[in-house]
Amino acid sequence: MARMSDRDDPGQLRSSLSERELEIIELVATGLTNQEIAQKLMISKRTVDNHVSNIFTKTGAKNRVALLNWAMDNGKICRDGFNCCNLPRP
Repeated sequence: MARMSDRDDPGQLRSSLSERELEIIELVATGLTNQEIAQKLMISKRTVDNHVSNIFTKTGAKNRVALLNWAMDNGKICRDGFNCCNLPRP
């Protein structure tokens, strides 16, 4: 489970999430399964399973729905234009 200080400081948590983990969060948000994510990223499903497990641990999410709520609340993803202004511009 994420340390309390990590959950209280989104900037600290952001630095603890790898770029790959952030990429996987975005793919989870599109509705892809772990197998589909693995195929898209050309990695094994087991690797994706491990990344998702690590993401759950770091964010404190217990399932994909909770993860997506966390990601929206912390400006990691946007949905239908909601929360997009909080995302960094490329």
